[in-house]
Amino acid sequence: MPTYILMTKLAPETSKEVKKRAKLGRAWLEQVKEKCPEVRFIAHYALLGAYDFLDIYEAPDAEVAAKVSMISMVNGAFESQSWTAIPYKRFLELAEEI
Repeated sequence: MPTYILMTKLAPETSKEVKKRAKLGRAWLEQVKEKCPEVRFIAHYALLGAYDFLDIYEAPDAEVAAKVSMISMVNGAFESQSWTAIPYKRFLELAEEI
Protein backbone atom coordinates (compact mmCIF):
# COMPACT_ATOMS: atom_id res chain seq x y z
CA MET A 1 0.00 0.00 0.00
CA PRO A 2 1.20 3.54 -0.66
CA THR A 3 2.56 5.55 2.27
CA TYR A 4 1.23 9.02 3.06
CA ILE A 5 2.33 11.81 5.37
CA LEU A 6 -0.46 13.85 6.97
CA MET A 7 0.58 17.32 8.09
CA THR A 8 -1.99 19.00 10.35
CA LYS A 9 -2.20 22.56 11.64
CA LEU A 10 -4.93 23.11 14.21
CA ALA A 11 -7.27 26.06 14.05
CA PRO A 12 -6.19 28.84 16.47
CA GLU A 13 -9.17 28.27 18.77
CA THR A 14 -8.47 24.52 18.87
CA SER A 15 -4.73 24.88 19.49
CA LYS A 16 -5.41 27.01 22.59
CA GLU A 17 -7.39 24.16 24.17
CA VAL A 18 -4.38 21.97 24.97
CA LYS A 19 -6.19 19.93 27.62
CA LYS A 20 -8.90 18.93 25.11
CA ARG A 21 -6.44 17.63 22.52
CA ALA A 22 -6.51 14.05 23.80
CA LYS A 23 -10.29 13.93 23.49
CA LEU A 24 -10.22 15.56 20.04
CA GLY A 25 -7.46 13.20 18.91
CA ARG A 26 -9.39 10.11 20.02
CA ALA A 27 -12.53 11.34 18.24
CA TRP A 28 -10.49 11.94 15.06
CA LEU A 29 -8.88 8.49 15.21
CA GLU A 30 -12.25 6.79 15.81
CA GLN A 31 -13.71 8.53 12.76
CA VAL A 32 -10.75 7.57 10.59
CA LYS A 33 -11.03 3.93 11.71
CA GLU A 34 -14.79 3.95 11.02
CA LYS A 35 -14.71 5.75 7.64
CA CYS A 36 -11.37 4.39 6.40
CA PRO A 37 -10.86 0.95 7.99
CA GLU A 38 -8.19 0.06 5.45
CA VAL A 39 -5.83 2.79 6.74
CA ARG A 40 -2.86 1.55 8.79
CA PHE A 41 -1.10 4.11 10.97
CA ILE A 42 2.66 3.81 11.29
CA ALA A 43 3.55 6.82 13.46
CA HIS A 44 2.03 9.92 15.10
CA TYR A 45 4.06 12.92 16.25
CA ALA A 46 3.27 16.24 17.90
CA LEU A 47 5.38 19.04 16.45
CA LEU A 48 6.59 22.47 17.50
CA GLY A 49 6.67 24.51 14.32
CA ALA A 50 4.59 25.28 11.25
CA TYR A 51 2.40 22.19 11.81
CA ASP A 52 1.01 20.70 15.01
CA PHE A 53 0.98 17.01 14.02
CA LEU A 54 2.64 14.62 11.60
CA ASP A 55 1.09 11.23 10.90
CA ILE A 56 2.59 8.53 8.72
CA TYR A 57 0.10 6.01 7.42
CA GLU A 58 -0.65 3.60 4.60
CA ALA A 59 -3.79 3.84 2.50
CA PRO A 60 -4.85 1.98 -0.63
CA ASP A 61 -5.11 5.12 -2.77
CA ALA A 62 -5.19 8.93 -2.91
CA GLU A 63 -8.97 9.04 -2.40
CA VAL A 64 -8.72 7.34 0.98
CA ALA A 65 -5.83 9.65 1.90
CA ALA A 66 -8.04 12.61 0.96
CA LYS A 67 -10.75 11.29 3.29
CA VAL A 68 -8.23 11.17 6.15
CA SER A 69 -7.38 14.84 5.49
CA MET A 70 -11.05 15.80 5.31
CA ILE A 71 -11.76 14.04 8.61
CA SER A 72 -8.99 16.17 10.11
CA MET A 73 -10.60 19.33 8.75
CA VAL A 74 -13.98 18.57 10.31
CA ASN A 75 -12.27 17.85 13.64
CA GLY A 76 -10.58 21.20 14.24
CA ALA A 77 -7.76 21.34 11.71
CA PHE A 78 -7.11 24.70 10.09
CA GLU A 79 -4.93 23.05 7.47
CA SER A 80 -4.45 19.42 6.55
CA GLN A 81 -2.18 18.11 3.81
CA SER A 82 -1.58 14.54 2.69
CA TRP A 83 1.69 13.93 0.92
CA THR A 84 2.73 10.80 -0.95
CA ALA A 85 5.89 9.25 0.44
CA ILE A 86 8.14 7.03 -1.67
CA PRO A 87 10.74 4.81 0.02
CA TYR A 88 14.20 6.20 -0.73
CA LYS A 89 15.41 2.97 -2.33
CA ARG A 90 12.46 3.06 -4.74
CA PHE A 91 13.12 6.74 -5.44
CA LEU A 92 16.67 5.85 -6.51
CA GLU A 93 15.34 3.08 -8.74
CA LEU A 94 12.95 5.55 -10.39
CA ALA A 95 15.82 8.00 -10.91
CA GLU A 96 17.79 5.30 -12.76
CA GLU A 97 14.87 4.94 -15.20
CA ILE A 98 15.16 8.58 -16.30
